[in-house]
Amino acid sequence: MARTKIDYGIDLGTTNSAISRMENGEPTIKKLPQKDTMASCVAFNKKGILVGDKAYAAYRSEKEAALSKKTENNAFIEFKRTMGTDKKYFSPHFGSELSSEELSAEILKNLKSFITDENFSSIVITVPAAFKTNQIDATRRAGKLAGFDHVEVLQEPVAASMAYGLESNKKDGFWLVFDFGGGTFDAALLKVEEGIMKVLDTEGDNYLGGKNLDFAIVDEILLPHIKENFSIDNILNNEDTKTQYREALKSFAEELKNELSFKDTYNLYKEDRCGIDDDGEEIEIDITVSQSEIEKALAPIFQKSIDISQKLLARKNINGSNLESLILVGGPTFSPVLRKMLEAQICKPDTSADPMTVVSKGAALYASTVDVSEEVKEQTRDKTKIQLEIANESSTVETEEFVPIKILADKTEGEIPEKVFAEVTRSDKAWSSGKVEINTIGDVVEIQLNEGKTNIFEVVLFDDKGNTLESEPSSFSVIQGISGIGSMQTLPYNFGIEIKQKSTGKIVFSQVKGLEKNKSFPVVGIRNGLKTQNQIRPGMDSDFIKIPLYQGEHASDGTRAIYNEHVYDVIITGNDLPALLPENSEVELTVNINKSQEIDVQVYFPYLDHTSEIKVDKDKVQSVETSWLANEIRKAKGSVVELKQDGNSDNTKLQKIEVELEQLEKSFENNKNDVDGKQEVLTNLRKSLKSIDELSETTEWPKLEEALKEEFYRLEEANRDLGNGKTTQVVNQFRSQLEEVIKTKDVKIGNVLLEEISMFFFKLTEIYQFIGMIKGFNENFEDYSWNDSNRARQLVNNGIRNISENPDKEELRQILISLYDMIPDTERPSDDGGLVTG
Repeated sequence: MARTKIDYGIDLGTTNSAISRMENGEPTIKKLPQKDTMASCVAFNKKGILVGDKAYAAYRSEKEAALSKKTENNAFIEFKRTMGTDKKYFSPHFGSELSSEELSAEILKNLKSFITDENFSSIVITVPAAFKTNQIDATRRAGKLAGFDHVEVLQEPVAASMAYGLESNKKDGFWLVFDFGGGTFDAALLKVEEGIMKVLDTEGDNYLGGKNLDFAIVDEILLPHIKENFSIDNILNNEDTKTQYREALKSFAEELKNELSFKDTYNLYKEDRCGIDDDGEEIEIDITVSQSEIEKALAPIFQKSIDISQKLLARKNINGSNLESLILVGGPTFSPVLRKMLEAQICKPDTSADPMTVVSKGAALYASTVDVSEEVKEQTRDKTKIQLEIANESSTVETEEFVPIKILADKTEGEIPEKVFAEVTRSDKAWSSGKVEINTIGDVVEIQLNEGKTNIFEVVLFDDKGNTLESEPSSFSVIQGISGIGSMQTLPYNFGIEIKQKSTGKIVFSQVKGLEKNKSFPVVGIRNGLKTQNQIRPGMDSDFIKIPLYQGEHASDGTRAIYNEHVYDVIITGNDLPALLPENSEVELTVNINKSQEIDVQVYFPYLDHTSEIKVDKDKVQSVETSWLANEIRKAKGSVVELKQDGNSDNTKLQKIEVELEQLEKSFENNKNDVDGKQEVLTNLRKSLKSIDELSETTEWPKLEEALKEEFYRLEEANRDLGNGKTTQVVNQFRSQLEEVIKTKDVKIGNVLLEEISMFFFKLTEIYQFIGMIKGFNENFEDYSWNDSNRARQLVNNGIRNISENPDKEELRQILISLYDMIPDTERPSDDGGLVTG
C-alpha cells in the first residue's frame, strides 16, 4: 500500500549521515551491517563512484599520500559547509566539477539504496537551525537531484528533541539541545509542559563543528611537533602548499580526537607518508598526547559553543540550574573535554539519547506526521480501492481523540456501495471502535490511545452485508505523549528589508512585522509605510523599485543592511505596472514563509490598486571574494583606530573587538583558498562590525543634534506657509520630543525622531513637487510628442490655473497622470530607480 505520510527521515550530516523509517510505530535506523551511520564522503576512481565509508577510506589514503607527493583530489568531505555557495569540487577521474548539492545528492542516493523492500519518493531532510535560506534551498535541490519528488526540511535540534521527548519520562521543564556536529553548531531552548513542546529560541554557528576541532589539533599540536623536529618553513610560507599540508594532517588530527574521547593518552605514530621537509628528510610523526594537551587545543573551540548556549539562555533569563535536560547531539559531544566543560558551566548533560542517531530518528518521527504531497499521492493512488480522507491529529498529549473519516468519491474509480461502514482497530487489538457508517460528508470516530508511544490504527471498510471492502489508506498513526510537532519549527532569524532612512541617509536593515525570530512556521510578515523614491513609468524597464530581503541575527533591526545575510532582491520595473506610479507613492509588502521555509512575496501599490506577485529564487548561491574580504578586515581595523582617535571611552569593548579582529585575520590567512573558511570569517566579521557601529553611536550625538535642529526648523518654516491646525499640533509634538531627546542624548531615539520629522516634512511639501512637474511641462511643452496636443495643452493650462488660484494636490495628481498617459514611453522624464524609503 502506498504511504500517505512521508515516514522517512535523513540526517544529512557534515561527517556522517543516517536514514530512519517508521516501522510499527517506531523510528528505526536503516543501517549498514554493524553501523548506524555512514561517512558523508564521495570519491571517484577510474571505475566509477564510491560513497560512504569506502569513499572515506579513499579520502584518507589520498590525503596521506599528499604529504609526500603531489596528488589529485578525487575524494571529498565536509561539502555540507559549502552548501549554497559557488564552491566547485573538481575530480580528474570524474572529469568535471561538482557542486556541494550534487555531492550531497550522492549521499542521499546511497542512503535511499538502504531501503530494498519498497520504493519511496518523499523524504524529510534535516538542516542546522542556523542554516540560511540559500543553504536550505541547496539542501532541497540536493534532494531533488537524488530523485525525491517531495522534499521537506526539518531543523536538526527540533528533530533531536522529538526523538528524545518520545522516549524520555521528562515531560515538563526547559530543555537545551546542544547540537555540535561535524561542521555546524546549534543550540535550541525548548519549554515542555505536559509533553507539549515549544521552541523558545535558537542560536547557532554554521561554521563551528568537528572540522574546527580537527584543524585546532593540526595547528596547536601536530604542526608545532613537526616544526620542532623538522624544517618545514617552505611548506608553510606558500599558501597553496600550506593549505594542502594542513588538510593532509587533518585525518591524523581526527584520529587523535576520536581516540582521546575514550582514552587518557594516545600515541600517534606515523613513520612514512608524512612528507619531505625542506632539507629533503622524510617527516615522521611520533607524539603522545594527553587529555590535558588535547583540552588545551580543543577548549577554545568548545568554549565558543558554550558561549553561544549561555547567550541563548541569558536572553531568556534562564540559568543552567533551571534546565531539566541538556541533550547532546553530534559525534564531538562524546568528548570528555566538552562534557566536563558543560557540567562546569551549564549543567550535567543527559546522555540517554544516542548523539549519532537521535536526529535521524526524530526526522522519521516528524515524517510520520507529514502528508506526502498531492502530486506524489496522485502518482501512487490505487483508485480501484475506495479512497478515504482520515483527518487525525498526528500527535497529542490526550488519551482520546476524535478522528473524522470520509469517502473521496471523486478519487475513487471502483464502485462504492450505497452504505459503507468503517471499523477502526488499534494494532494491539485491545481497542476497537465497532462499525461506524461513513459517507462523502464524513463521520467522526472517537479513538483510545496507549500512553507514551506511537499508536497505529487499522481501518477496515464493510458494506451493509458485512463484506470487506478494499480502501486506501487502510491505517493511520497518532503519537501519544508529545504535542506541538507541527508548530515546533521556528524562524531562525529576523526577516527584514533594506531601506534608506530619509533622516540619516543610512542603508539599514528594517524588521518586517510578523517575521521576528522564533515565530512558528508558517509565518506571514507585513510592512507598510514604505515610499518610492522616484516615479515609475509604465513599460519602462529602466524605472524600478528594489526591495532587498535580508535575514538578521538577534537585535538586528536598524543595523547596517550589509552586516546581515542577503536573501533576494525584489525588483519591480515599469514593465510590471499598469500605469504611472508617482514619486513618493505608498508601497505595502507581504512576505509568506511556509513550514519548509519557502518564500513568496506580494507588493501592493494602493495608488494603482495593483499587486505584484514574486516567487523568491531558490537557486541563489553565495560568493566571497578573497581581496574584498581582506579589504573589509582592514576597514574594520581602521574603524577601531578612528574610534580611539574620537576618544571613545569604552576601552574594554574596543580591546575585545581588537582581539576578535586579530583572530579573524589569523583565520583568514589560514583559509584564503577555502570557501568554507572565508564564509566563517565573513560571518564573524559581521558580528564585530555591528559592535563597532554600536560604539560609533556614542560619538555620533553632536552631529545628530545639529541635524535634528536643522530639520525641525525647516519643518516649522514649511508649516507656517502650508500648515493648518492639525499639522501645527503635530509640529508642537515634535518640539516636545526634540527637547526630550536633546536632554537624554539618545542616539537611537534621535535617529527615529529625525526620520519622522523628515517624513512629515516630505508629506507636507508634496504639493510643491506636483507644482514643479506642471511648470516643467508648461515650460518644455514643445519638447514632447503628445498623442493629443490640444488636450495636453488644455490639461497643462488647467494645472497652471490651479496653481495660481488655490493649489489642490489631488487635482494636480490627476492632471499629471493624464499628461503622462499622453507621452511616448521614450520621452517620459525619469530618475534612476532605487530603494524604497521608510
